Amino acid sequence: MSAVRALRSRRLLRQVSPVLQASLGRHYSLDVPAALLRTQGYLGGRWVSAASVFPVLDPATGQELTQVSDCGPAEAKQAVEAAYEAFQSWKHTTAKERSVLLRKWSDLLLLHQQHLAAIITFESGKPLPEALGEVSYSASFLQWFSEEARRVYGDIVPSPAADRRLLLLKQPVGVATIITPWNFPSAMITRKVGAALAAGCTVVVKPAEDTPLSALALAELAQQAGVPPGVVNVVPCSREKMAAVGRVLCSDPLVAKISFTGSTATGKVLLKMAADSVKRVSMELGGHAPFIVFDSADLERAVGGAMASKFRNSGQTCVCSNRFLVQSGIYDRFLDRLGRAMDAELRLGHGSEPDTTQGPLINVRAAEKVVHQITDAVSRGARVLRGGKRLDGSFMEPTLLADVTTDMLCTQEETFGPLVPVISCVPRFQVRDRRRSSGRGQCCQRRAGRILLLAGRGPDLAGGRGAGGGHGGGQRGPPVRRRGRLRRGQTVRPGPGGIQVRHRRVPGGQVHVLRRPETLNRAGAGTGTGDRKE
Repeated sequence: MSAVRALRSRRLLRQVSPVLQASLGRHYSLDVPAALLRTQGYLGGRWVSAASVFPVLDPATGQELTQVSDCGPAEAKQAVEAAYEAFQSWKHTTAKERSVLLRKWSDLLLLHQQHLAAIITFESGKPLPEALGEVSYSASFLQWFSEEARRVYGDIVPSPAADRRLLLLKQPVGVATIITPWNFPSAMITRKVGAALAAGCTVVVKPAEDTPLSALALAELAQQAGVPPGVVNVVPCSREKMAAVGRVLCSDPLVAKISFTGSTATGKVLLKMAADSVKRVSMELGGHAPFIVFDSADLERAVGGAMASKFRNSGQTCVCSNRFLVQSGIYDRFLDRLGRAMDAELRLGHGSEPDTTQGPLINVRAAEKVVHQITDAVSRGARVLRGGKRLDGSFMEPTLLADVTTDMLCTQEETFGPLVPVISCVPRFQVRDRRRSSGRGQCCQRRAGRILLLAGRGPDLAGGRGAGGGHGGGQRGPPVRRRGRLRRGQTVRPGPGGIQVRHRRVPGGQVHVLRRPETLNRAGAGTGTGDRKE
Protein backbone atom coordinates (compact mmCIF):
# COMPACT_ATOMS: atom_id res chain seq x y z
CA MET A 1 0.00 0.00 0.00
CA SER A 2 1.38 3.41 -0.95
CA ALA A 3 1.81 6.15 1.65
CA VAL A 4 -0.85 8.28 -0.10
CA ARG A 5 -3.35 5.45 -0.15
CA ALA A 6 -2.67 4.60 3.52
CA LEU A 7 -3.11 8.25 4.52
CA ARG A 8 -6.39 8.55 2.66
CA SER A 9 -7.70 5.27 4.08
CA ARG A 10 -6.82 6.32 7.65
CA ARG A 11 -8.53 9.67 7.08
CA LEU A 12 -11.75 7.95 5.97
CA LEU A 13 -11.61 5.45 8.84
CA ARG A 14 -11.15 8.26 11.38
CA GLN A 15 -14.38 9.79 10.12
CA VAL A 16 -16.34 6.55 9.71
CA SER A 17 -15.33 3.87 12.18
CA PRO A 18 -15.85 5.70 15.54
CA VAL A 19 -19.24 6.94 14.41
CA LEU A 20 -20.24 3.51 13.18
CA GLN A 21 -19.00 1.76 16.30
CA ALA A 22 -20.84 4.20 18.56
CA SER A 23 -23.97 3.89 16.45
CA LEU A 24 -24.02 0.10 16.51
CA GLY A 25 -23.26 0.07 20.23
CA ARG A 26 -26.69 1.52 20.99
CA HIS A 27 -29.88 -0.46 21.36
CA TYR A 28 -32.46 0.11 18.64
CA SER A 29 -36.08 -1.00 18.71
CA LEU A 30 -38.83 -0.70 16.13
CA ASP A 31 -41.55 1.28 17.90
CA VAL A 32 -44.70 1.31 15.73
CA PRO A 33 -48.36 0.57 16.46
CA ALA A 34 -49.19 -3.12 16.61
CA ALA A 35 -51.80 -2.68 13.86
CA LEU A 36 -49.04 -1.72 11.40
CA LEU A 37 -46.57 -4.42 12.45
CA ARG A 38 -48.36 -7.33 10.80
CA THR A 39 -46.68 -10.73 10.63
CA GLN A 40 -49.26 -12.91 8.84
CA GLY A 41 -50.16 -13.27 5.20
CA TYR A 42 -53.09 -11.22 3.93
CA LEU A 43 -55.35 -13.45 1.85
CA GLY A 44 -58.92 -12.69 0.82
CA GLY A 45 -59.27 -9.92 3.39
CA ARG A 46 -58.11 -12.12 6.29
CA TRP A 47 -54.82 -12.34 8.18
CA VAL A 48 -53.65 -15.93 7.75
CA SER A 49 -50.84 -17.77 9.53
CA ALA A 50 -48.68 -20.30 7.71
CA ALA A 51 -47.31 -23.56 9.07
CA SER A 52 -43.86 -22.00 9.61
CA VAL A 53 -42.25 -18.60 10.05
CA PHE A 54 -39.06 -16.86 8.94
CA PRO A 55 -37.11 -14.05 10.66
CA VAL A 56 -36.92 -10.46 9.49
CA LEU A 57 -33.60 -8.88 10.48
CA ASP A 58 -32.33 -5.36 10.97
CA PRO A 59 -29.44 -5.31 8.45
CA ALA A 60 -27.58 -2.70 10.50
CA THR A 61 -27.36 -4.78 13.68
CA GLY A 62 -28.27 -8.28 12.56
CA GLN A 63 -30.90 -8.41 15.30
CA GLU A 64 -34.24 -10.09 14.67
CA LEU A 65 -37.11 -7.63 14.38
CA THR A 66 -39.92 -10.18 14.26
CA GLN A 67 -40.98 -13.43 12.61
CA VAL A 68 -43.33 -13.50 9.63
CA SER A 69 -45.53 -16.30 8.28
CA ASP A 70 -43.63 -18.31 5.69
CA CYS A 71 -46.31 -18.81 3.04
CA GLY A 72 -45.93 -21.61 0.53
CA PRO A 73 -47.58 -22.75 -2.72
CA ALA A 74 -50.85 -23.53 -0.93
CA GLU A 75 -51.17 -19.99 0.42
CA ALA A 76 -50.14 -18.56 -2.94
CA LYS A 77 -52.87 -20.57 -4.66
CA GLN A 78 -55.38 -19.40 -2.04
CA ALA A 79 -54.40 -15.79 -2.67
CA VAL A 80 -54.81 -16.16 -6.44
CA GLU A 81 -58.25 -17.72 -6.03
CA ALA A 82 -59.30 -14.95 -3.62
CA ALA A 83 -58.09 -12.31 -6.09
CA TYR A 84 -59.93 -14.01 -8.97
CA GLU A 85 -63.17 -14.18 -6.99
CA ALA A 86 -62.88 -10.52 -5.95
CA PHE A 87 -62.17 -9.53 -9.56
CA GLN A 88 -65.66 -10.62 -10.63
CA SER A 89 -67.15 -7.75 -8.62
CA TRP A 90 -64.24 -5.27 -8.55
CA LYS A 91 -64.16 -4.98 -12.33
CA HIS A 92 -67.73 -3.67 -12.25
CA THR A 93 -67.06 -0.89 -9.74
CA THR A 94 -67.22 2.58 -11.17
CA ALA A 95 -64.11 4.61 -11.87
CA LYS A 96 -65.21 7.06 -9.20
CA GLU A 97 -65.49 4.32 -6.55
CA ARG A 98 -62.00 3.05 -7.31
CA SER A 99 -60.67 6.61 -7.31
CA VAL A 100 -62.12 7.36 -3.87
CA LEU A 101 -60.67 4.20 -2.32
CA LEU A 102 -57.20 4.84 -3.74
CA ARG A 103 -57.25 8.40 -2.44
CA LYS A 104 -58.26 7.20 1.04
CA TRP A 105 -55.38 4.72 0.95
CA SER A 106 -52.98 7.48 -0.07
CA ASP A 107 -54.17 9.73 2.75
CA LEU A 108 -53.63 6.94 5.30
CA LEU A 109 -50.04 6.50 4.13
CA LEU A 110 -49.34 10.16 4.79
CA LEU A 111 -51.14 10.00 8.13
CA HIS A 112 -48.83 7.16 9.24
CA GLN A 113 -45.73 8.43 7.40
CA GLN A 114 -43.43 8.36 10.43
CA HIS A 115 -44.34 4.80 11.39
CA LEU A 116 -44.12 3.48 7.83
CA ALA A 117 -40.72 5.16 7.40
CA ALA A 118 -39.48 3.54 10.62
CA ILE A 119 -40.48 0.12 9.26
CA ILE A 120 -38.59 0.79 6.02
CA THR A 121 -35.49 1.94 7.90
CA PHE A 122 -35.38 -1.03 10.25
CA GLU A 123 -36.00 -3.76 7.68
CA SER A 124 -33.97 -2.33 4.78
CA GLY A 125 -31.35 -0.15 6.53
CA LYS A 126 -32.32 2.93 4.54
CA PRO A 127 -31.58 6.25 6.34
CA LEU A 128 -34.72 7.70 7.90
CA PRO A 129 -34.86 10.87 5.73
CA GLU A 130 -34.79 8.69 2.62
CA ALA A 131 -37.43 6.40 4.13
CA LEU A 132 -39.69 9.38 4.85
CA GLY A 133 -39.24 10.45 1.25
CA GLU A 134 -40.15 6.98 0.05
CA VAL A 135 -43.43 6.99 1.99
CA SER A 136 -44.34 10.33 0.43
CA TYR A 137 -43.31 8.90 -2.93
CA SER A 138 -45.49 5.83 -2.30
CA ALA A 139 -48.53 7.92 -1.44
CA SER A 140 -48.03 10.03 -4.57
CA PHE A 141 -48.47 6.95 -6.77
CA LEU A 142 -51.79 6.12 -5.13
CA GLN A 143 -52.90 9.74 -5.45
CA TRP A 144 -51.88 9.85 -9.11
CA PHE A 145 -53.70 6.65 -10.00
CA SER A 146 -56.74 7.70 -7.98
CA GLU A 147 -57.04 10.57 -10.43
CA GLU A 148 -56.11 8.51 -13.48
CA ALA A 149 -58.81 5.96 -12.57
CA ARG A 150 -61.39 8.52 -13.67
CA ARG A 151 -59.68 8.97 -17.04
CA VAL A 152 -59.57 5.46 -18.46
CA TYR A 153 -61.02 6.68 -21.72
CA GLY A 154 -61.90 4.66 -24.79
CA ASP A 155 -61.90 5.95 -28.34
CA ILE A 156 -63.95 6.09 -31.54
CA VAL A 157 -62.11 5.08 -34.71
CA PRO A 158 -63.26 6.20 -38.19
CA SER A 159 -64.76 3.17 -39.91
CA PRO A 160 -64.01 2.21 -43.53
CA ALA A 161 -67.70 1.24 -43.90
CA ALA A 162 -70.50 3.81 -43.75
CA ASP A 163 -72.84 1.49 -41.82
CA ARG A 164 -70.36 0.61 -39.06
CA ARG A 165 -68.88 2.34 -36.06
CA LEU A 166 -65.62 1.24 -34.39
CA LEU A 167 -65.38 1.71 -30.62
CA LEU A 168 -62.35 1.04 -28.42
CA LEU A 169 -63.07 0.07 -24.81
CA LYS A 170 -60.40 -0.41 -22.13
CA GLN A 171 -61.14 -3.26 -19.75
CA PRO A 172 -59.21 -4.80 -16.82
CA VAL A 173 -57.34 -7.97 -17.68
CA GLY A 174 -57.87 -9.81 -14.37
CA VAL A 175 -55.60 -10.95 -11.57
CA ALA A 176 -52.13 -9.37 -11.56
CA THR A 177 -49.13 -10.88 -9.79
CA ILE A 178 -46.93 -8.16 -8.28
CA ILE A 179 -43.34 -9.19 -7.40
CA THR A 180 -41.32 -6.39 -5.83
CA PRO A 181 -37.71 -5.77 -4.69
CA TRP A 182 -36.37 -4.85 -1.26
CA ASN A 183 -34.70 -1.52 -2.10
CA PHE A 184 -38.04 0.34 -2.32
CA PRO A 185 -40.27 -1.95 -0.26
CA SER A 186 -43.19 0.50 -0.21
CA ALA A 187 -42.98 2.59 -3.39
CA MET A 188 -42.53 -0.35 -5.76
CA ILE A 189 -45.76 -1.85 -4.42
CA THR A 190 -47.93 1.26 -4.65
CA ARG A 191 -46.58 2.09 -8.11
CA LYS A 192 -47.74 -1.28 -9.43
CA VAL A 193 -50.80 -1.90 -7.28
CA GLY A 194 -52.15 1.62 -7.71
CA ALA A 195 -52.20 1.24 -11.49
CA ALA A 196 -53.76 -2.23 -11.33
CA LEU A 197 -56.55 -1.21 -8.96
CA ALA A 198 -57.28 1.95 -10.92
CA ALA A 199 -57.77 -0.15 -14.05
CA GLY A 200 -60.09 -2.58 -12.25
CA CYS A 201 -57.66 -5.45 -11.70
CA THR A 202 -57.04 -7.33 -8.45
CA VAL A 203 -53.55 -8.18 -7.21
CA VAL A 204 -51.41 -10.71 -5.36
CA VAL A 205 -48.25 -9.11 -3.97
CA LYS A 206 -45.12 -11.18 -3.30
CA PRO A 207 -42.73 -8.85 -1.41
CA ALA A 208 -38.99 -9.45 -1.10
CA GLU A 209 -38.09 -11.84 1.70
CA ASP A 210 -35.86 -9.19 3.33
CA THR A 211 -38.61 -6.55 3.55
CA PRO A 212 -42.10 -8.07 4.02
CA LEU A 213 -43.17 -5.75 6.85
CA SER A 214 -43.73 -2.71 4.62
CA ALA A 215 -45.97 -4.72 2.29
CA LEU A 216 -48.04 -6.06 5.18
CA ALA A 217 -48.40 -2.55 6.66
CA LEU A 218 -49.66 -1.32 3.29
CA ALA A 219 -52.21 -4.15 3.24
CA GLU A 220 -53.42 -3.11 6.71
CA LEU A 221 -53.93 0.46 5.51
CA ALA A 222 -55.68 -0.75 2.35
CA GLN A 223 -58.09 -2.64 4.59
CA GLN A 224 -58.64 0.47 6.72
CA ALA A 225 -59.29 2.49 3.56
CA GLY A 226 -62.14 0.15 2.65
CA VAL A 227 -60.55 -1.79 -0.23
CA PRO A 228 -62.79 -4.89 -0.56
CA PRO A 229 -61.51 -8.32 0.57
CA GLY A 230 -59.52 -10.14 -2.08
CA VAL A 231 -58.70 -7.07 -4.14
CA VAL A 232 -55.27 -6.79 -2.47
CA ASN A 233 -53.48 -9.92 -1.21
CA VAL A 234 -49.96 -10.22 0.23
CA VAL A 235 -48.01 -13.51 0.28
CA PRO A 236 -44.73 -13.20 2.28
CA CYS A 237 -42.29 -16.07 2.05
CA SER A 238 -38.69 -17.00 2.84
CA ARG A 239 -35.90 -17.33 0.32
CA GLU A 240 -36.25 -21.12 0.50
CA LYS A 241 -39.89 -21.04 -0.63
CA MET A 242 -39.50 -18.19 -3.10
CA ALA A 243 -39.16 -20.41 -6.19
CA ALA A 244 -42.20 -22.55 -5.36
CA VAL A 245 -44.38 -19.53 -4.58
CA GLY A 246 -43.19 -17.73 -7.71
CA ARG A 247 -44.04 -20.74 -9.84
CA VAL A 248 -47.65 -20.63 -8.64
CA LEU A 249 -47.97 -16.88 -9.07
CA CYS A 250 -46.51 -16.92 -12.58
CA SER A 251 -48.06 -20.10 -14.02
CA ASP A 252 -51.52 -20.33 -12.45
CA PRO A 253 -54.14 -20.05 -15.24
CA LEU A 254 -56.20 -17.60 -13.15
CA VAL A 255 -53.34 -15.06 -13.28
CA ALA A 256 -53.58 -12.77 -16.31
CA LYS A 257 -50.71 -10.35 -15.74
CA ILE A 258 -47.25 -10.33 -14.11
CA SER A 259 -45.36 -7.23 -13.02
CA PHE A 260 -41.81 -7.68 -11.75
CA THR A 261 -38.96 -5.42 -10.69
CA GLY A 262 -35.64 -7.09 -9.94
CA SER A 263 -32.62 -8.76 -11.44
CA THR A 264 -32.31 -9.74 -15.08
CA ALA A 265 -31.58 -13.37 -14.13
CA THR A 266 -34.80 -13.68 -12.11
CA GLY A 267 -36.74 -11.90 -14.83
CA LYS A 268 -35.68 -14.52 -17.37
CA VAL A 269 -36.92 -17.29 -15.09
CA LEU A 270 -40.29 -15.59 -14.61
CA LEU A 271 -40.65 -15.03 -18.35
CA LYS A 272 -40.20 -18.75 -18.96
CA MET A 273 -42.88 -19.52 -16.37
CA ALA A 274 -45.28 -17.06 -17.96
CA ALA A 275 -44.66 -18.26 -21.51
CA ASP A 276 -46.69 -21.48 -21.32
CA SER A 277 -49.95 -19.58 -20.79
CA VAL A 278 -48.80 -16.47 -22.71
CA LYS A 279 -49.43 -14.06 -19.83
CA ARG A 280 -49.00 -10.34 -20.14
CA VAL A 281 -45.69 -9.36 -18.54
CA SER A 282 -44.15 -6.04 -17.47
CA MET A 283 -40.57 -6.12 -16.21
CA GLU A 284 -38.08 -3.58 -14.92
CA LEU A 285 -34.79 -5.44 -14.83
CA GLY A 286 -31.19 -4.75 -13.86
CA GLY A 287 -29.17 -2.00 -15.49
CA HIS A 288 -25.57 -0.93 -15.87
CA ALA A 289 -25.84 2.83 -16.30
CA PRO A 290 -22.69 4.85 -17.08
CA PHE A 291 -21.91 8.33 -15.73
CA ILE A 292 -19.86 10.21 -18.34
CA VAL A 293 -17.77 13.30 -17.63
CA PHE A 294 -16.18 15.26 -20.48
CA ASP A 295 -13.21 17.60 -20.20
CA SER A 296 -15.57 20.56 -20.69
CA ALA A 297 -17.68 19.67 -17.63
CA ASP A 298 -18.32 21.98 -14.70
CA LEU A 299 -16.38 19.99 -12.11
CA GLU A 300 -18.47 21.01 -9.10
CA ARG A 301 -21.70 20.05 -10.80
CA ALA A 302 -20.22 16.80 -12.12
CA VAL A 303 -19.09 15.77 -8.63
CA GLY A 304 -22.44 16.77 -7.14
CA GLY A 305 -24.23 14.69 -9.74
CA ALA A 306 -21.93 11.75 -9.10
CA MET A 307 -22.60 11.86 -5.36
CA ALA A 308 -26.35 12.04 -5.85
CA SER A 309 -26.50 9.32 -8.49
CA LYS A 310 -24.20 6.85 -6.73
CA PHE A 311 -24.75 7.02 -2.97
CA ARG A 312 -28.52 7.22 -2.61
CA ASN A 313 -29.56 4.29 -0.39
CA SER A 314 -25.89 3.25 -0.22
CA GLY A 315 -25.82 2.66 -3.98
CA GLN A 316 -28.77 0.26 -3.85
CA THR A 317 -31.14 1.77 -6.39
CA CYS A 318 -31.83 0.65 -9.94
CA VAL A 319 -30.93 4.10 -11.31
CA CYS A 320 -27.55 4.37 -9.57
CA SER A 321 -24.65 5.04 -11.90
CA ASN A 322 -22.54 1.90 -12.04
CA ARG A 323 -19.55 2.98 -14.17
CA PHE A 324 -17.86 6.37 -14.34
CA LEU A 325 -16.23 7.27 -17.67
CA VAL A 326 -14.10 10.41 -17.34
CA GLN A 327 -12.04 12.05 -20.07
CA SER A 328 -8.32 12.11 -19.34
CA GLY A 329 -8.02 15.90 -19.22
CA ILE A 330 -10.22 16.14 -16.14
CA TYR A 331 -9.64 12.65 -14.72
CA ASP A 332 -7.24 13.42 -11.85
CA ARG A 333 -9.11 16.53 -10.75
CA PHE A 334 -12.43 14.65 -10.79
CA LEU A 335 -11.00 11.86 -8.63
CA ASP A 336 -9.56 14.34 -6.14
CA ARG A 337 -12.74 16.39 -5.88
CA LEU A 338 -14.97 13.32 -5.65
CA GLY A 339 -12.79 11.80 -2.93
CA ARG A 340 -12.98 14.98 -0.86
CA ALA A 341 -16.76 15.11 -1.30
CA MET A 342 -17.02 11.51 -0.06
CA ASP A 343 -14.96 12.40 3.03
CA ALA A 344 -17.10 15.43 3.79
CA GLU A 345 -20.61 14.17 3.06
CA LEU A 346 -20.84 10.44 3.77
CA ARG A 347 -21.53 9.14 7.27
CA LEU A 348 -22.13 5.46 8.02
CA GLY A 349 -24.48 4.37 10.78
CA HIS A 350 -27.86 2.99 11.72
CA GLY A 351 -30.56 4.46 9.53
CA SER A 352 -32.47 5.87 12.48
CA GLU A 353 -29.54 8.10 13.52
CA PRO A 354 -30.07 11.69 12.32
CA ASP A 355 -26.53 12.12 10.91
CA THR A 356 -26.50 8.87 8.92
CA THR A 357 -26.28 9.20 5.14
CA GLN A 358 -25.09 5.64 4.41
CA GLY A 359 -26.81 2.68 6.00
CA PRO A 360 -25.84 -0.98 5.65
CA LEU A 361 -26.30 -3.07 2.53
CA ILE A 362 -29.40 -5.23 2.63
CA ASN A 363 -27.61 -8.42 3.73
CA VAL A 364 -24.26 -10.17 3.97
CA ARG A 365 -24.51 -11.52 0.41
CA ALA A 366 -24.76 -7.97 -0.95
CA ALA A 367 -21.66 -6.90 1.00
CA GLU A 368 -19.73 -9.95 -0.19
CA LYS A 369 -20.56 -9.12 -3.80
CA VAL A 370 -19.09 -5.62 -3.45
CA VAL A 371 -15.98 -7.00 -1.73
CA HIS A 372 -15.56 -9.51 -4.55
CA GLN A 373 -15.73 -6.75 -7.18
CA ILE A 374 -13.18 -4.64 -5.29
CA THR A 375 -10.81 -7.60 -4.87
CA ASP A 376 -11.09 -8.45 -8.57
CA ALA A 377 -10.42 -4.84 -9.60
CA VAL A 378 -7.35 -4.49 -7.36
CA SER A 379 -5.95 -7.79 -8.64
CA ARG A 380 -6.18 -6.37 -12.17
CA GLY A 381 -4.41 -3.10 -11.36
CA ALA A 382 -7.03 -0.76 -9.91
CA ARG A 383 -6.07 1.58 -7.08
CA VAL A 384 -8.23 2.11 -3.98
CA LEU A 385 -8.38 5.83 -3.24
CA ARG A 386 -11.15 5.71 -0.62
CA GLY A 387 -12.60 2.93 1.49
CA GLY A 388 -12.36 -0.59 0.10
CA LYS A 389 -13.16 -2.51 3.27
CA ARG A 390 -16.14 -4.36 4.61
CA LEU A 391 -17.04 -3.24 8.13
CA ASP A 392 -19.31 -4.75 10.77
CA GLY A 393 -22.16 -6.92 9.46
CA SER A 394 -23.21 -5.81 5.99
CA PHE A 395 -21.71 -2.31 6.19
CA MET A 396 -19.34 -1.34 3.39
CA GLU A 397 -17.01 1.61 3.25
CA PRO A 398 -17.89 3.92 0.36
CA THR A 399 -15.15 3.03 -2.11
CA LEU A 400 -13.46 5.00 -4.89
CA LEU A 401 -11.38 3.09 -7.45
CA ALA A 402 -8.96 4.61 -9.96
CA ASP A 403 -7.20 3.06 -12.98
CA VAL A 404 -10.23 0.88 -13.68
CA THR A 405 -10.38 -1.03 -16.97
CA THR A 406 -13.28 -2.63 -18.79
CA ASP A 407 -12.13 -6.20 -18.10
CA MET A 408 -12.91 -5.81 -14.38
CA LEU A 409 -16.09 -7.24 -12.85
CA CYS A 410 -17.21 -3.86 -11.56
CA THR A 411 -17.55 -2.68 -15.17
CA GLN A 412 -19.27 -5.88 -16.29
CA GLU A 413 -21.86 -6.42 -13.54
CA GLU A 414 -24.38 -4.27 -11.71
CA THR A 415 -22.87 -3.55 -8.28
CA PHE A 416 -25.76 -2.38 -6.09
CA GLY A 417 -23.42 -0.96 -3.50
CA PRO A 418 -21.30 2.12 -2.65
CA LEU A 419 -18.54 1.45 -5.19
CA VAL A 420 -17.33 4.09 -7.67
CA PRO A 421 -15.10 2.62 -10.42
CA VAL A 422 -13.65 5.44 -12.54
CA ILE A 423 -12.34 4.74 -16.05
CA SER A 424 -10.10 7.16 -17.91
CA CYS A 425 -11.08 7.81 -21.54
CA VAL A 426 -9.34 9.93 -24.16
CA PRO A 427 -11.46 10.90 -27.21
CA ARG A 428 -15.23 11.02 -27.31
CA PHE A 429 -15.58 8.00 -29.60
CA GLN A 430 -13.69 5.96 -26.99
CA VAL A 431 -16.27 6.99 -24.41
CA ARG A 432 -19.00 5.62 -26.67
CA ASP A 433 -17.10 2.38 -27.27
CA ARG A 434 -16.50 1.78 -23.57
CA ARG A 435 -20.09 2.61 -22.71
CA ARG A 436 -21.09 -0.36 -24.85
CA SER A 437 -18.18 -2.67 -24.02
CA SER A 438 -19.98 -4.55 -21.26
CA GLY A 439 -22.68 -5.73 -23.65
CA ARG A 440 -25.26 -4.14 -21.35
CA GLY A 441 -24.67 -0.46 -21.99
CA GLN A 442 -27.51 -0.29 -24.48
CA CYS A 443 -29.81 -2.33 -22.27
CA CYS A 444 -29.62 0.31 -19.58
CA GLN A 445 -30.98 2.81 -22.10
CA ARG A 446 -33.95 0.73 -23.17
CA ARG A 447 -35.32 -0.26 -19.80
CA ALA A 448 -37.56 2.08 -17.88
CA GLY A 449 -35.75 3.85 -15.10
CA ARG A 450 -32.22 3.23 -16.42
CA ILE A 451 -30.40 6.47 -17.06
CA LEU A 452 -27.31 7.76 -18.79
CA LEU A 453 -25.85 10.82 -17.05
CA LEU A 454 -23.43 13.13 -18.79
CA ALA A 455 -21.58 16.25 -17.72
CA GLY A 456 -20.13 18.60 -20.31
CA ARG A 457 -20.88 21.40 -22.75
CA GLY A 458 -23.33 21.23 -25.63
CA PRO A 459 -20.90 20.20 -28.40
CA ASP A 460 -19.62 17.31 -26.27
CA LEU A 461 -23.15 16.16 -25.46
CA ALA A 462 -24.56 16.15 -29.00
CA GLY A 463 -25.68 12.62 -29.72
CA GLY A 464 -26.38 11.76 -26.07
CA ARG A 465 -28.63 12.88 -23.28
CA GLY A 466 -28.34 16.27 -21.66
CA ALA A 467 -28.35 19.84 -22.90
CA GLY A 468 -28.00 19.90 -26.66
CA GLY A 469 -28.28 16.11 -26.79
CA GLY A 470 -31.83 15.82 -27.99
CA HIS A 471 -33.31 14.87 -24.59
CA GLY A 472 -34.65 18.12 -23.27
CA GLY A 473 -32.73 20.03 -25.94
CA GLY A 474 -34.28 22.18 -28.66
CA GLN A 475 -36.89 20.68 -30.96
CA ARG A 476 -38.73 22.01 -33.96
CA GLY A 477 -42.48 21.51 -33.78
CA PRO A 478 -44.48 20.09 -30.89
CA PRO A 479 -42.76 18.10 -28.14
CA VAL A 480 -42.50 14.38 -28.77
CA ARG A 481 -43.03 11.82 -26.03
CA ARG A 482 -40.42 9.10 -26.19
CA ARG A 483 -38.38 6.77 -24.06
CA GLY A 484 -34.66 6.18 -24.26
CA ARG A 485 -32.23 7.64 -26.77
CA LEU A 486 -33.43 8.98 -30.08
CA ARG A 487 -31.65 7.09 -32.85
CA ARG A 488 -31.20 7.93 -36.49
CA GLY A 489 -34.29 6.91 -38.39
CA GLN A 490 -36.21 6.00 -35.23
CA THR A 491 -39.99 6.09 -35.36
CA VAL A 492 -41.61 7.71 -32.34
CA ARG A 493 -45.21 8.38 -31.38
CA PRO A 494 -46.18 11.84 -30.05
CA GLY A 495 -48.73 10.89 -27.43
CA PRO A 496 -51.81 8.65 -27.31
CA GLY A 497 -53.41 8.21 -30.71
CA GLY A 498 -50.78 10.37 -32.36
CA ILE A 499 -49.19 9.95 -35.76
CA GLN A 500 -45.87 8.22 -36.07
CA VAL A 501 -43.21 10.49 -37.54
CA ARG A 502 -39.67 9.77 -38.51
CA HIS A 503 -36.86 11.90 -37.15
CA ARG A 504 -33.16 12.25 -37.61
CA ARG A 505 -30.62 13.84 -35.29
CA VAL A 506 -28.79 16.97 -36.40
CA PRO A 507 -25.93 18.82 -34.67
CA GLY A 508 -27.06 20.62 -31.55
CA GLY A 509 -29.70 18.07 -30.70
CA GLN A 510 -32.54 19.53 -32.81
CA VAL A 511 -35.06 17.23 -34.42
CA HIS A 512 -36.40 17.58 -37.98
CA VAL A 513 -39.67 16.06 -39.19
CA LEU A 514 -38.96 14.52 -42.59
CA ARG A 515 -42.62 14.16 -43.55
CA ARG A 516 -45.58 16.26 -42.53
CA PRO A 517 -48.40 14.44 -40.66
CA GLU A 518 -50.85 14.80 -43.57
CA THR A 519 -48.32 13.18 -45.91
CA LEU A 520 -47.88 10.28 -43.50
CA ASN A 521 -51.63 9.81 -43.29
CA ARG A 522 -51.93 9.46 -47.04
CA ALA A 523 -48.84 7.34 -47.60
CA GLY A 524 -48.74 5.04 -44.60
CA ALA A 525 -52.04 5.38 -42.71
CA GLY A 526 -50.18 6.54 -39.62
CA THR A 527 -48.02 3.45 -39.35
CA GLY A 528 -44.77 4.92 -40.55
CA THR A 529 -44.79 2.75 -43.69
CA GLY A 530 -44.86 5.81 -45.93
CA ASP A 531 -41.86 7.43 -44.28
CA ARG A 532 -38.94 8.42 -46.45
CA LYS A 533 -35.81 6.35 -45.96
CA GLU A 534 -32.58 8.12 -45.14
